[in-house]
This record gives sequence, structure tokens and C-alpha cells, in this order.
Amino acid sequence: MIGWWRRRGQATRFEWYVRGSFYSQIALSPLLVGFLVQLEVTRLGLAVVVAGFVVLTVVCLLLVRAGINAYLGLRARPTALILTGGALTAAGTAAAFAAYPHPTPEQPDGPATAIFIMLAITYVSALCAAVRPRATLAVVLASCTVNALTTDGAAALALAFLLTSVVGAYRVLLWMLGVVRELERARHVQAGLAVAEERLRFARDLHDVVGRTLSVVALKAELAAQLARRGREEAVEEMLEVRRIAQDSLTELRAVVGGYRAADLDVELAGARALLASAGIQCRVIGDGGALPPQLQSTLGWVVREGITNLLRHSEARSCVVTLRSQPAGVTLTMTNNGVPAAAQAVVFGGGLIGLTERITALGGVVSAARTPPDGFQLSVELPVPVAAPAVAA
Repeated sequence: MIGWWRRRGQATRFEWYVRGSFYSQIALSPLLVGFLVQLEVTRLGLAVVVAGFVVLTVVCLLLVRAGINAYLGLRARPTALILTGGALTAAGTAAAFAAYPHPTPEQPDGPATAIFIMLAITYVSALCAAVRPRATLAVVLASCTVNALTTDGAAALALAFLLTSVVGAYRVLLWMLGVVRELERARHVQAGLAVAEERLRFARDLHDVVGRTLSVVALKAELAAQLARRGREEAVEEMLEVRRIAQDSLTELRAVVGGYRAADLDVELAGARALLASAGIQCRVIGDGGALPPQLQSTLGWVVREGITNLLRHSEARSCVVTLRSQPAGVTLTMTNNGVPAAAQAVVFGGGLIGLTERITALGGVVSAARTPPDGFQLSVELPVPVAAPAVAA
């Protein structure tokens, strides 16, 4: 049960807490009203009162469920349930005062007052989840007016304070739920923008470096074609120039791709921390790779980049731990995060992990990826350290 709860996201947990607060208060209404009037009514009357409250409770629970969904924009406002709950409350109030019009002996009021107060609390609690506060307060005002006509002003003021407190507390809970859901959506959007920004940067680098060269190649090739049609010997020189430009362009392209993939490990770790922090994800780095050979730093930096990209795209992580451990024979980089959806049971190697595996395997290393309970994911990369390379302390 605990593991199942931990696999839920923060927004989902808070939503269930809000719903549970509404449901639990409303579900207790039949028990509370039975406890309040049990000494003042007959057994048959008590059974009728409790049965009526059970019907109203079911309607109000449905009203709360539909009202919260409407507040979150998942469905339309439940007008039919609002009217049904109001009709049941009014009918119950009229029936209570008709059945018990007089106060109980040696008591300031009769069971009808207790029944009416519980009806008002139950319906108002459900109503404030489905309509705006001013509409709920109008119902509160009507309830207090009825209470003032049947009892005294002090009791009406006490009921007004109680109902207003209920409305205020539950509306604050709903407002907080909306804020939490909005923050959750913003976090996903921000993570997606971070990945898109990295892709845009790479595309921009390719355009800036290669685009100009390809334009020159096209112009040179067109000039060579025109010269060849005229039988000019300069066409050969132009084509040789095209070949030279193409070779230079290939060199520049390799430099761009190499610069994109060959990243400094410390720079990538710092960038990962900043990127995850901006997305609301805690990131902790254990170990230091400053003394590793440049080739290993470049490869591990690419691992960090790929791991962070997968984390942002395929999880709802709230925390991430990057661990770098070095031994005389090799170095291990482990990335662990939570927030993996419960539906994702098996780890499927996509294009990113396949490319990562190919690169690591070519260097004699091993890549492993697995789910960790309750909702975690672990990516581990082991690479051998060259004999002449200095080791680092984890």
C-alpha cells in the first residue's frame, strides 16, 4: 500500500487528499445525525432519518466528485446533481419540522433543528465544490434565515459561522488543488521546452556552420556547369574547388557533431543540475570526474546528457542522483531517478539508449537499465580505464 502511494505523483496525491477530505466529512453525516437525535425520536423515526440522510449523502458524494472534476476542467458543471441535492435538502427540512414542530421537553429546541443543521452542513459542503463561493454563500444565508425563524438569533449566527468556515476551508483546498495541478503542467512543459531547446541549438549550429558552405557549393557547381557547356577549361578548376569546399564542409560537420557529443563531464553535470532545478527536480551528484582521461570524460558527459533527456521525456521525476565511482580497473556512472509511471513495467531500449549502448560497447564498456522499486529507474554505465590513465577517488 505504501509503495502504491509513493508511485503517485505529488499532484495526484494532493488531489486524493482533497477528495478524501470532502468524502469523509459528507459520509459521516448519517452517523452524526443518528447520534444527535437518537434520544429524541422513536426507533422508526430514527430509521427514517438515517435512511433519508443516506440518500442525500450518496447524491452529495456524486456532486462532490462531479464538482471537483468540473473545477479542474474535466467536465461540465453538474447542474442536475446540484438541483437534486437542493431539493432533497429542502424536502428533508420541511419533513423534519412537520414531524417535530415542538421542542423536546426540557430542551431549547427539537430534533428538527438538529436534522436541519446536518442537512445544511452536508449540502453546503458538497455544493461549495460545484459552484462559485457567492452561490454557496447565498445558500448559507438562506439556511441561517431558516434557523433564525425556527430558533433564535444566536443559534443562527453560530450556524452562519460554521457554514462560512466550511465553505472557506474547502474553497481554499480547491484553490490549492488548482495551483498544484497548474504547477505540474508547467513542470512538464518546462521539461519539454528544455529538450526542444537543446535540439534547436544543435539544428542552429548545423545551419550556421554547414548552410553557408552548401550555398557556396551550389553556386560553384552551377558556375562549373555553365563553363563546361561553353567548353571552358576553368570548369575543371571550379569543380576541384567544389571538391575542396565539400571536404572542408565535411570536416566542419564532424567538428559540429563531435562538439555536440563530446562534452566535458563536469560541465554536463553542472548543466544537468541547473536544468533539473529549473524543472523542479532535485539533483544530487556524488563523485568527481575531473581526473579522468579526456576520452572518458567526453563519453560520460554524453551519458549524462542522454540520461537527463530520457528522465525529462519519460518520467515524472522529483529527484535524481548521479553517482560516479572510480576503481583501478574502471569507472561506473549511475543515474537513479523516481517518478516512473506504474504502467511502464519493462525497460525498452529506444534510439537514445541503443546509440548509447553502441558507443559504450565500442569502448569495452557495459550499459544496463532497469526499474527499481517502487517507482524508480536506474541507468548504469561501466567503462574500463586505460592503464596510463590516472584514477579518481569517488
